[in-house]
Amino acid sequence: MNERYIIDAYAWIEYLIGSRSGEKVKAILEDEGNEIFTCAVTVAEVISKTCREGRDFEIAYDVLVSDSQVVNADEEISKEAGVLHSEMRKTSRDFGLADAYVLAVARRTKSRILTGDVHFKGVREAILI
Repeated sequence: MNERYIIDAYAWIEYLIGSRSGEKVKAILEDEGNEIFTCAVTVAEVISKTCREGRDFEIAYDVLVSDSQVVNADEEISKEAGVLHSEMRKTSRDFGLADAYVLAVARRTKSRILTGDVHFKGVREAILI
């Protein structure tokens, strides 16, 4: 049975550095039965982190766009992300706008979120790695 996943920046970074958490992401990526998504905002987050660490951002970019379907942040996703951001900030004061975009895309694509970000603790769509 096909599973759908959206990989957030935390999980992509772990995968790119080859950590133990990244191995969990790798297993999901390698399962051909899975459908993998990345939010366009996540691409920017990963590129920023890669640049700040002095690593080759082109390699990171190539991995993200070749190993997943990038979902653009259109006006409907942006509206949903704004509502989710407002709701989540009621209980998690530092829940980020980028996280809200990931959650909005997960709901649109009916996907599970692969993450290690504690902001997603308790979110039904999230799988903490």
